[in-house]
Amino acid sequence: MLELSILGFLYEAPLHGYELRKRITALTGHVRPVGESTLYPAIKRLEKAGLLVRETQQGPAAAPRHVLSLTAAGRLELRRRLAEPEGTDITDENRWFALLTFLRHLDDPAAQAGVLRRRLQFLEEPASFFYDGDRPLRAEELDDPFRRGVLTVARATTEAELAWLRATLAELERASDAP
Repeated sequence: MLELSILGFLYEAPLHGYELRKRITALTGHVRPVGESTLYPAIKRLEKAGLLVRETQQGPAAAPRHVLSLTAAGRLELRRRLAEPEGTDITDENRWFALLTFLRHLDDPAAQAGVLRRRLQFLEEPASFFYDGDRPLRAEELDDPFRRGVLTVARATTEAELAWLRATLAELERASDAP
């Protein structure tokens, strides 16, 4: 998720590390805070792989700053990761939101639709956080108001996402069919 976010934000514009960290933190929020101890090693890995470059520029004050930008290989890698997401990129909500944030950079509506169909298939499978043996429990079956709340909120969120996915897939299919 971190590398995808770095590639995605740098795809949009060159940034210095502090600005990149702010944008990633705004995307991931309190769920996955991004510290310098995780961001800069990831940047170095991507730089070593030839996916981004670092250029020293004069800052607004006297101190120079390092500006990061994607290479052509970095742009291709972002589009590859968007077109071929890992399973957890589809099933983990936070990773999914990171992927979804940058999916517009995948230029092919059919490829975008393929990613959305994978998420749709995942969400349509019966699931629960709570079970009676192997049987998933529904909110109505729970006496615990807090667990019932978890399932009620999760169901509402899932239903909203399913509606959005179906509508967006219809739009993408129309775009793919247009001459």
